[in-house]
Amino acid sequence: MRDVQRIVGAFLLLILASLPTSAADGDVKPDAAALMRAIVRIDVTTPPDSQSARTLGTERAGTGAVIDGNGLILTIGYLIMEGAQLKVTDSEGRSYPAEFVAYDQVSGFGMVRAGFGFKAPPLRLGNAGGLKTGDAAVVLSRAGGSTALPVRVVDRREFAGYWEYLLDEAIFTSPPHPAFGGAALVDGTGRLVGIGSLIVGDAVPGQRMAGNMFVPVSALEPIFGDLLAYGRRQDTPRPWLGVNVREEQGRLLVERVTPRSPAESAGVRPGDQIVGVGGQRFSTLADFYRKLWALGPAGVAVPLEVMRGAQVQPVTVTSADRLRHLRLNPTY
Repeated sequence: MRDVQRIVGAFLLLILASLPTSAADGDVKPDAAALMRAIVRIDVTTPPDSQSARTLGTERAGTGAVIDGNGLILTIGYLIMEGAQLKVTDSEGRSYPAEFVAYDQVSGFGMVRAGFGFKAPPLRLGNAGGLKTGDAAVVLSRAGGSTALPVRVVDRREFAGYWEYLLDEAIFTSPPHPAFGGAALVDGTGRLVGIGSLIVGDAVPGQRMAGNMFVPVSALEPIFGDLLAYGRRQDTPRPWLGVNVREEQGRLLVERVTPRSPAESAGVRPGDQIVGVGGQRFSTLADFYRKLWALGPAGVAVPLEVMRGAQVQPVTVTSADRLRHLRLNPTY
């Protein structure tokens, strides 16, 4: 294990040496060994009857980045969502039980804390806004594949996910890291600037370029206190329908309806095309979400217009708070 770590450390040091540093850091290169120790593997087991098990499975593995001196680890939320058993494995292969700390549906972040005996130097949080298209960075992962992968930022843009998810600005990098879930995007100063969420085929719009989408860490700062104190942000929750929607040539097609969700109760079906919300038309999936969320908080009645065949039908969905449909920290 130590020989492997030395080899990986040497490789990471070469990558970091090729990245530009900022004048504010005095051109001091980060400590590759410390960076490696701050990256951990997270293994999660969820109950088979949990809602997320249907789409994400009951056994999940991904990466996390240590962000404080007491074992607090930042990762992607879908990895730990509804996890009943969590385990963290450090750079030396030692495993520790971990506890759920927080999940934020809006940003997609999740946090866990490693148990007694865990020690690792934390990563510093960087300025994700300062990362520009064309900048070099490195992706660090412990869930399989290359531990360290040099990448370039190929785009910064809005991202709308089919699961009622919207980022005003996401970070897209290429080439793709196959073990992207919770992977750390680190800039040339050794600071954490993003957390891995997806692999995509259009890292640059209009081009067939594979890459990864990262959630910028700038989205963490305004909610960090809430996540530590309450396990979730304290903003008024958005209305949730429970639909997976695919955007195709300007059309929004329902691919899946979550069981026991507001949409299922209202009779929304896979194959429906959503053509209006609240008496308004929309141009994109992101536009649909913004118009939906502007109707009011979770619980608001959402008047949809749905096309089935050649007919447009009104369907009113009584929305809900998504987190009330999840068991965020279940026990067997």
